Amino acid sequence: MRSLEAKLADLEEGEQALAFSSGMAAEAATFLAHTRAGEHIVCIGDVYGGTFELLGDNLPQIGITTTFLRGDEVGRLPEVLTDQTRIVFFETPSNPTLDVFDIAAIAEQAHAAGALTVVDNTFATPVNQSPLRHGADLVIHSATKYLGGHFDLTAGALIGPAALLAQVATWRKNLGHLIAPETASLLARSIRSLPVRVRAQNTAAASVAAFLAAHPRVTRVNYPGLATGDHKRIMDARMRAGGGMLSFVLDGTADDTAAVVDRLRLFAIAPSLGGVESLVTQPITTTHHGVTPEERALRGIADSMVRLSVGLEEADDLIKDLDQALDAT
Repeated sequence: MRSLEAKLADLEEGEQALAFSSGMAAEAATFLAHTRAGEHIVCIGDVYGGTFELLGDNLPQIGITTTFLRGDEVGRLPEVLTDQTRIVFFETPSNPTLDVFDIAAIAEQAHAAGALTVVDNTFATPVNQSPLRHGADLVIHSATKYLGGHFDLTAGALIGPAALLAQVATWRKNLGHLIAPETASLLARSIRSLPVRVRAQNTAAASVAAFLAAHPRVTRVNYPGLATGDHKRIMDARMRAGGGMLSFVLDGTADDTAAVVDRLRLFAIAPSLGGVESLVTQPITTTHHGVTPEERALRGIADSMVRLSVGLEEADDLIKDLDQALDAT
């Protein structure tokens, strides 16, 4: 495990790392270690559905509250920070809308209020983004995804300064969140191929996103590589490539969208991501089914949204598969 943690720290340019049994275990231990009853967390943008539940339902039971800001409300951060705010948390890119956030700007505001900046770097990976370099205090990964890369393990990771990790390590131990030795071995194996895998996925996802953006049945494509305006400025300044994740919205109902998903042949229907095989899912039935329809609408998570995790298949083959699924009557 120590060898794996040294590799994780190197990947994220951090002083130390802790390996966990899952990404949610890493989040829970981090929040519990760095907040107390009566204190406060700010969560910016869209996050994994389990994270919404942890912050919105579980932690309030022990007196830890969270203010949720939508991605388009990031400018409100200074007004919601209080002297009890201990953590500002966000994913960038976010799940499933692929919004990107200015890590340095958010960290500056959080630090001015005495709060830590915690960034989930799962979607970007250390190949495409280095949050610690831009002011983040801690970086979290669901290592089940890109770091694992083969859909054969469940793990999490936390990287940052030794002093901040020391407070989390006790929670990891007493909550039973340690990574299993055999899982640590598999994850260390996968990290060896991470740069090669992610760079290939970057290239293929960019081609798929460009195809979808031009398709008449697609009303919106969410992909950092296609960003415009402020998102493009952030993308160019903070990320080295657009990543292997994207989502798009169809011009139909949830049932119409499910029919398109069912016609895909190369994309397997599954809620995970970041592996060598390409996956497809509808957020309303998987990652965000526990979020109310009203909240999903506010966040731009449409019933007709489809999320793709682009694997290592040829981009042309993936595009042909999407083309036939979209064009079938």
